[in-house]
Amino acid sequence: MPCESDLNQRIASFLFAYFLQLGIEFYRLRIGIEVAVNGTRSSVRLPDLTVLTEELAQALEGASRSIVMPDMPPPQLVVEVVSPGRENTDRDYRYKRSQYQALKIAEYWIVDPIQKRITVLTLVSGLYEEAVFAGDDAIASALLSELGQESPLTAKQVLQVGTSK
Repeated sequence: MPCESDLNQRIASFLFAYFLQLGIEFYRLRIGIEVAVNGTRSSVRLPDLTVLTEELAQALEGASRSIVMPDMPPPQLVVEVVSPGRENTDRDYRYKRSQYQALKIAEYWIVDPIQKRITVLTLVSGLYEEAVFAGDDAIASALLSELGQESPLTAKQVLQVGTSK
């Protein structure tokens, strides 16, 4: 896999800092953790940002490799930032969606700077339900609701991080 673009890194870093400010402990926030998946195209995914559950953080403690295996508790959230190109779009919207759903990851965010939207997939009865946010839409998320943020996070705030000021 090629290195992530600066845009992907900036968006992931912004969300890392945002979740940290909302009170998620630093050891539950990961950039660069591997997630083992089943599939013919790939056996490991590297989300741009991952929020671990407390149980998963404990399961990884002391591990020699930072990888979430299928027999471990799933992450609470994975965030993927879409890179340009049809192959990248298919990977984030189709393949990763089915792989993360199979792992029972509660939330999967697809941050798409090309389409200027954020798709939040929430696991309901084993399947992802989709909500799309753009512009000044406040991002609705079970995780954000649980954290009780004071002011809503908008799609525009996240997507503007990748642009020069």
